[in-house]
Amino acid sequence: MKITIVTDAWAPQVNGVVRTLHSVRGELERGGDKVDVISPDLFPNCACPSYPEIRLALAWSGQVGARIRRFRPDAIHIATEGPLGLAARRWCQRKGLPFTTAYHTQFPDYVSARTGLPARWFWRFERWFHGPARATLAATPSLRTQLTREGVTPLLPFGRGVDFRAFPETRLPCPAAYDGAEGPVQLYVGRIAIEKNLEAFLHTETPGTKILVGDGPAKVDLMRRYPRARFLGPLHGPALAAAYQHADVFVFPSRTDTFGMVIIEALACGTPVAAYPVQGPIDLVTPDVGALSEDLAEATMAALTRNRKTCMAYGRSFTWGKAAFEFRSALARFTTDQRNAAFEGIPVAA
Repeated sequence: MKITIVTDAWAPQVNGVVRTLHSVRGELERGGDKVDVISPDLFPNCACPSYPEIRLALAWSGQVGARIRRFRPDAIHIATEGPLGLAARRWCQRKGLPFTTAYHTQFPDYVSARTGLPARWFWRFERWFHGPARATLAATPSLRTQLTREGVTPLLPFGRGVDFRAFPETRLPCPAAYDGAEGPVQLYVGRIAIEKNLEAFLHTETPGTKILVGDGPAKVDLMRRYPRARFLGPLHGPALAAAYQHADVFVFPSRTDTFGMVIIEALACGTPVAAYPVQGPIDLVTPDVGALSEDLAEATMAALTRNRKTCMAYGRSFTWGKAAFEFRSALARFTTDQRNAAFEGIPVAA
């Protein structure tokens, strides 16, 4: 099958959307599918206000449509609600081509956190954006329940996985950045931004050392206000895997994530998880591999008692092969008609 994926999130960005699409693309291509990714790097682009590492494409629907026409896909998937997603949505509607969308990010909550405006105002946009899609793909049961309640339907499952090449079972050397760290080592990995609720983590009165891996607009301020915490910046490959492996507990303070890929990465490295009982963690963290509580300190101390081998076995049950199968199965239900006028004059073999 030939699949076009339109996304406003792509390399060099480092986030869950990019990693998901990159991993699924790899699985699909290894299985024989052809995938064309339409991303901001293909067009003139500018920095997103307050998120300079996020690039916003300066492209109109005809430019995006021309790329789709040349590839002549069997299925079109619009992954994000940014400029490219809007351009592709407009072109597909105008040409009468079916497409699917995905709900990766709690956009209403994120905008609300930054503006102080009610999140419900921004759900109008989500209903409008996803409304024409043949289906919207969502990762977890609790997310699909929320989307149904907000009027975003129909929905199909699209899970996530762990890259076992990046996160091996083999124990790696302890990171030098952990030298002298008083235990228990409490790790956070992800974006250092207001919507991640990191102050809840940094405020918890628990013994040990708090270590944060990642970057973002709140980093400088939090480093100044919490000098006892260790901020390691972004880590990748073996360095990130080692950080997970040698932490005593992984703390996930976010209340706004749709999934939380870092949760299953930590578990796949044998590290138990502490989190709030909210969307994402409630779908992933079982009593055997972590603890959920409105008291994050209580959850942290409880998670420390979990068996690391159990955590690793559970975390490694999340595979990208399974996620890619769900993705492909969803798209295969809504294929394009190659006789559509949008493809006139484009050779079938193109």
